[in-house]
Order: sequence, then C-alpha cells, then structure tokens
Amino acid sequence: MFKILKKEELSESITAFDIDAKDIAKKAKPGNFIVLKTHEQGERIPLTIADFDREKGTITTVFQKVGKSTYYLGALNEGDFITDVIGPLGIPSHIENFGKVVCIGGGVGIAPIYPITKALKEAGNIIISIIGARTKSLLFWEEKMRKVSDELIITTDDGSYGRKAVVTIPLEELLKEGNINLVVAIGPAIMMKFACKTTEKYNVKTIVSLNSIMIDATGMCGGCRVGVGGETKFCCVDGPEFDGHKVDFDLLMERQKMYLDEERLAMQRYREKMGVR
Repeated sequence: MFKILKKEELSESITAFDIDAKDIAKKAKPGNFIVLKTHEQGERIPLTIADFDREKGTITTVFQKVGKSTYYLGALNEGDFITDVIGPLGIPSHIENFGKVVCIGGGVGIAPIYPITKALKEAGNIIISIIGARTKSLLFWEEKMRKVSDELIITTDDGSYGRKAVVTIPLEELLKEGNINLVVAIGPAIMMKFACKTTEKYNVKTIVSLNSIMIDATGMCGGCRVGVGGETKFCCVDGPEFDGHKVDFDLLMERQKMYLDEERLAMQRYREKMGVR
C-alpha cells in the first residue's frame, strides 16, 4: 500500500500527488514512469514520474482526469492509500551536454518535461523552455520550469496568458535563429507530431515521449505498440522516449481512438454510480 502524502489541485482537471514510495524514489530517473492501481480490481494506469525526492522517499506524479480510472484516482485524498505502484519503469532519458536545448511541455505534458529539463540544465545545457495549454487555467508549474530554464516562453491557444500561439510558433522562431542542438517535446500526440514536422525542416533531432495505451508495462500484451522507423516498438519497454522524426503519429492517433466507445460507457456508469452529472 502506498500512502498519498500530499494532494494538489493544479487546475480543475489536473491533480498532483506526492506518494510515499521509498524504493521507487531511490532508483527513479528522468523519463521513468510508474503503473498504479487504485484498488484490486482497478485499471492499470501509467503515469510519468514528474519529480522525486530520494531523501524523503517520495515520488510526484501528475494526471488529468479524463476517464473513469483517473476520476476515481482524483477522488482520493491525502492520507489515502493506493493499492499498487510499480516502477521505475521505462528507459530513462539520455542526459548529456548537447549545447542549446528547447524543452516543450504541452498541457499535462509539462509534468514529464520538468524532470528532463532539470537534468539537462544540471548537465550544463542552455535551456529554452516552452510551455503551452489551451487556456491559462490548464497551465501549471510555471515557477518550477522557470527555475530550471535560461528562458521560459509561455503560450495559450486563446491568449488568456502569455503569448497567444501554439507552441510550434515560438519553436520555429528559435529554429530560424539557429544553434539549437536538440528539442524535447512532450504533450498531446497532435502537438508532438507538429513539433516534429517543424524541427524536421531544420534537421534538429527531436525526442518525444509517447503516452500511448499501456497495460502490463512488460511488453507482453502489445497494447502500447507504436510504429517507429518502420518497425514495431513497445512504448513500455522500448521507450517511452523515441526519435520523433521516426514515429508514425497518424497510426498512434488512430490507435488512441480504438476504445473511445468503451471509455465513454465506463465514464457514464461511473457518473451514474457516483451521482455525478
């Protein structure tokens, strides 16, 4: 059993938990993820380790309430226990001094980009970070990102905060200026797709983290298979990070739609059970 030590509502739909998980915190690295179950019959939920404190023995994870399982998870409070948390899983981010790096977090993708940005900064890179969301209320961790960046650019689709733009607009401006050695982009698949299309024109290597469907996190079920460079890869054991210029994003986004009907039905039943409209 894993105790929730701190709960923070980052927005109406985005929640952060600090979880007591000493063994996981001891070995966690940027880019790793966990899989948790809220109860014995619960769905396995893959979530990025957004931060960790080895001394305190805690990990931080951030999630958006979009379906039954994440709404159920979001209903838990400080002092409650999560039945299962396994990790750290996945191949850690490759960290070295590349030079000048652009780190992009879109929406809830701000959470997984943070530990990577922090590690790249500590490795001596010059960091320009771009964080964006549809609207101001979905932005979070601005100050955390500012502390690990040499420059922070904020965008919102509706112009309610920062610059009115999608993240690819300032990204292309930076690429036109030149001297960008690496781009790391994490967020919705459509955002990562167009970030990669933008960097491809300038031949700048781009790393993405794929938040596709994961179930067992061992590579046995095949639920998280993705097309990378014409080959089938498994996000849980071969990733979650890949060369974005090789990812078949159209196939990925089609696969993300496969269970929409089942997800809607599960959410409907959950709302009826909980008496929520």
